[in-house]
Amino acid sequence: MMRRFAIVLLAVLASTALHAGESSPKERGYKTPAQAQAAWQKDVDDGRWGGPASQFSDGGVIARLKDIAAIQGVRENQLVGYGLVVGLNSTGDSLRNAPFTEQSMRAMLDNLGISPPAGASRSKNIAAVIVTANLPPFAGRGSRIDITVSSLGDATSLSGGTLVMTPLAAADGQVYAAAQGNLIVSGFTASGNAATVTQGTPTSGRIPNGALVEREVSGNFGQDGELLVELRQPDFTTVVRITDTINAFAKRRYNQPVAKERDAKSIRLRKPKDITAARFLAEIEGLPVPTDEVARVVVDERTGTVVIGEKVRISRVAISHGTLSVKVTETPTIIQPEPFSDGVTAVEPNTNIQVRQTSKIGVLGGTDLESLVKGLNQIGVKPQGIIAILQGIKTAGALHAELVVQ
Repeated sequence: MMRRFAIVLLAVLASTALHAGESSPKERGYKTPAQAQAAWQKDVDDGRWGGPASQFSDGGVIARLKDIAAIQGVRENQLVGYGLVVGLNSTGDSLRNAPFTEQSMRAMLDNLGISPPAGASRSKNIAAVIVTANLPPFAGRGSRIDITVSSLGDATSLSGGTLVMTPLAAADGQVYAAAQGNLIVSGFTASGNAATVTQGTPTSGRIPNGALVEREVSGNFGQDGELLVELRQPDFTTVVRITDTINAFAKRRYNQPVAKERDAKSIRLRKPKDITAARFLAEIEGLPVPTDEVARVVVDERTGTVVIGEKVRISRVAISHGTLSVKVTETPTIIQPEPFSDGVTAVEPNTNIQVRQTSKIGVLGGTDLESLVKGLNQIGVKPQGIIAILQGIKTAGALHAELVVQ
């Protein structure tokens, strides 16, 4: 049923691509687009995808190609810079405790034609900050990007401050953007003589569209006629399914296969002639692909979080899980001396310890996720107990999945 659903979706996407802008080589053999769509539907009904169907095409959750994979080289680049925030209301760096702030301030004033003597200023309305940003792919000159500003010294708040022009450089040392603007700080601090309240992080803020791109990132996107698709979660089965789906569509759309699996993570695409790389990717990135995943159980002992994948299976086992609770109660007795005696008041300790131990035994085994969860719920243990049970099942060899402990 899932395979037929994927085939129907693929037919709709293919017929849409045949009607969008460019004419398919195959469409020239039909008098009307409706005839081409009918011919494609006939191939779908006969079980043909324009070529042999993949033997791995059954099962799995159906997702679009663009949601599970990315194009190699089409990525963000990280930028970082050092700058100054001015205009703070006595919440900036202490220049005695942060000498680099004073040094930076003097260097900035020197560039503006002002040469103050060393140690002349002791104001706290300036702070040294680190500015970070992500440069998106294909960002051209003049584009604006968001930036994050974080205090570097002992400033207590950046609220109300203004970032002075700061160059942002990448890992290659080249400057790609310049940042400047008024900070937006969500955290705040309120203090009195005996108490202080802090909510959020007042020493960190953001400037939406605060950086201006000055240099483009060079690349050869689609220039050599080949593209590399990389899965976000490597898996051999999913790679083969993607390859078969793309080739089935490409044989109908371009009269030739264009994809070839390389390893568990990447697929090499050969761009057809007379079509741009952007249009080629736009046509295939919406194809529905039956995905696959590894059977995995992820547990976090600090928070008690347990995540069980759909493919996890447990052999039939009997489990006994006991809970031990110890209650200690202190009821001291005050002993008073006799009147007009030389005795002193004494405290006689009295400790009461109660030990309670409960134990439940249950049979656990699951051929699917639903029955496995029902079995764990019937035992009636808390998340920490479930973590211990899963670790014990794994040690016994009955957990047929990868156990990841965080």
